[in-house]
Amino acid sequence: MTKINAGIFSFFAGAGFLDLGFETSGFNIVYVNEIFAPFIEAYRYSRELLKLPSPEYGYHFGEAADVSKLVETVQAKYLLELVKECRQVGKIVGFIGGPPCPDFSTGGKNKGHLGDNGKLSAAYIALICQILPDFFLFENVKGLWQTKKHRLFFESLKRKLQQSGYILTEKLINTIEYGVPQDRERIILIGFYKNFINDIGIQHPVDWQKQILYFKEATFNYSWPKCNLFQENSFLPCPHNIPDQLTVEHWFRKNSVYNHPNAEHYFQPRAGIHKFALIDEGDTSKKSFKRLHRWRYSPTACYGNNEVHLHPYKIRRISVAEALAIQSLPENFVLPENMSLTNMFKTIGNGVPYLASQALAQTIIDFLSINED
Repeated sequence: MTKINAGIFSFFAGAGFLDLGFETSGFNIVYVNEIFAPFIEAYRYSRELLKLPSPEYGYHFGEAADVSKLVETVQAKYLLELVKECRQVGKIVGFIGGPPCPDFSTGGKNKGHLGDNGKLSAAYIALICQILPDFFLFENVKGLWQTKKHRLFFESLKRKLQQSGYILTEKLINTIEYGVPQDRERIILIGFYKNFINDIGIQHPVDWQKQILYFKEATFNYSWPKCNLFQENSFLPCPHNIPDQLTVEHWFRKNSVYNHPNAEHYFQPRAGIHKFALIDEGDTSKKSFKRLHRWRYSPTACYGNNEVHLHPYKIRRISVAEALAIQSLPENFVLPENMSLTNMFKTIGNGVPYLASQALAQTIIDFLSINED
């Protein structure tokens, strides 16, 4: 891996899935911002286990992590000083982040930019326009890009960025394209500061295709198994005509999920566990209580409220270890034992899948033509 002389400022960092993808691609994470303390603690814990250095400018949470206030307080001035310091040592400066998205989700609150979470998207863009990093990445749910009323808000954010001097490129990605065993669509907006691009003489466009491993049109046309009668601890051979690298079972085995430190972390139902056995393997048609199929990819990893994903061949919900595998995290990525189950599943569901994070980081690297020379 080539280390890149760049300082990445991470916002809405959660437990650091997006950051980890950038870091293992060669970027340096120098500043981490997250308002929810348990997520920051999970971020610290996982980094220590992975033997990664602490961010040069530290972790910022609580009042300092409330990005909606940064644009008006001394925190913005402090952030500006850190960016200047990065540039003084010749580093490229990048901002990355995915503001909370329930207000734009088609299955969420749908309050849009007026919702508490929706306002954070505007605050993140305002912060970018004020600090002017060399590049930024903005990640959000498909609803922001697809739903008409939210799309108008999205376009207004883009106009502000363009007026501030950014050249923009966007793509609705599906993380399955990058080898993630999950059907998860997200809108990605990347911007490069025009003066920065002119200074380094880049004229070619961003190539969104280069990092794609599985084109979604072909991938979804495979003869994926539909449903099988649920049988506890059953054996079911892998079909020969599918890419098994995109299946739940492949990732369970790859990450040794039954020996993982988070293997026993799953919700135990108070009653009605016998109902779990009535749901076929692969039946994800219901709004809740979706049973995964071992030889198929998972629906979007979303484990809050009534969204319950069941293990393919065990009478229980999936574990934290299994959810991490579905998010394509490395086998040695672990969440702290003292973290609540609710917070574990929340940070997993909120996170950008690791392999997608790596692909996005590499897309930026490819555009900037960064290499060992």
